[in-house]
Amino acid sequence: MTTQIETESPTNIVSPVILNLVVALGIGLLIGAERERRKGEGPARSPAGIRTFTVASLVGAISLIVGSEGLLAVATAGVIALTAIGYWRGTNDDPGLTTEIALILTVLLGGLSTQQPALAGGLAVTAAVLLASRTRLHRFVRAVLTEEELNDILIFAGATLVVLPLVPDRSMGPFGALNPHSIWILVVLVMAISGAGYIAVRMLGTRFGLPIAGLASGFISSTATIAAMGTRVRATAVVMTAAVAGAVLSTIATIAQMAIVLGATSWPTLRALSISLASAGLMAVIYGTIFTVRALRQEAGGGEAEGGRAFNLITALVFALTLSCIMVASAALQEWFGKNGIVLAAALAGFVDTHSAAISVASLVASGKLTAADAVLPILTALSTNTMSKLVLASTSGGGSFAVRVIPGLILVALAAWVGALSAMIGL
Repeated sequence: MTTQIETESPTNIVSPVILNLVVALGIGLLIGAERERRKGEGPARSPAGIRTFTVASLVGAISLIVGSEGLLAVATAGVIALTAIGYWRGTNDDPGLTTEIALILTVLLGGLSTQQPALAGGLAVTAAVLLASRTRLHRFVRAVLTEEELNDILIFAGATLVVLPLVPDRSMGPFGALNPHSIWILVVLVMAISGAGYIAVRMLGTRFGLPIAGLASGFISSTATIAAMGTRVRATAVVMTAAVAGAVLSTIATIAQMAIVLGATSWPTLRALSISLASAGLMAVIYGTIFTVRALRQEAGGGEAEGGRAFNLITALVFALTLSCIMVASAALQEWFGKNGIVLAAALAGFVDTHSAAISVASLVASGKLTAADAVLPILTALSTNTMSKLVLASTSGGGSFAVRVIPGLILVALAAWVGALSAMIGL
């Protein structure tokens, strides 16, 4: 006869109530320790420190354990009243309410720790980090963040949190080709990518030369970056090598953006083009690295990165309008001419923007109107016609010397994309 001995895990030995109280204690100590450092000394000191915050957190937890939500509400109201009295009687010249609001939050987090301790702990850490980052946050908002950048943040927040939930999520319009919700998601994605590229430019400046600046700016617009690099060369010929590197490296952003938007629109389309995009990106890296190394050896560089707009709202709206027209045109051409119509529409759209063409084709794949294999040809055609636009800009913006160095790299990137597609097709 065998006897089974049951072993208890530490979580079974310790009561959940005790664990929740420990979390509440930790919340109070964490936020209270940060506030204690800013409490000050003497008659002008803040009325709340580490002990007050710890007790407040325990009050919130215990009120919910022995009572209910009603008792927690009473306890919170009492803390609010005491906090208000302490604020009005205080002699501190600082009119801020950060400590007072943090104390009320601590009571609520203490109560939350009895029901969702992990969430309460995470919020407490977040609050403590925000409180401790006071100086850095103030300096960033007042000295680093420009008014234009703040406006862009508000626009992006409105587009994401206000407009996006209100946009209908269904197919509509001619040929059922338009889904407003999907289109707006891609507009938000484009703004986010552009903003990320802009932040990279602001952070890096040109300390590492124009190559890195060109790579980061490519996320805003590779075509515009090539034109800007050409303009720099016309103004200062000594930055020729670095500008060429930045122009070619900006095409890496084109490939990366295409991979992102294809993945967001149709994962099968991205898989079908994975080898092609990887080949094009690798060629851009190789060609751009050659000129980057040469630029670093020559110690070529540019000016400091200038502040400005992270993205342009009008450009984003025009992108949405262009994308909608392209999607309708692609659906119409497919309806009238079959697959050949899609290739023609993508080729024409590629002269303006390769990503909108790729998105419209990938949307057809996502809706089941086109297979992923059939999407390869129109997307690569759009990439090729977009390359032709870049060739023209390289020739007109930077002159012959700039064009002679940039054009081979752009052509090699486009050819690599086609070779990669051919390799995937024959199974190499």
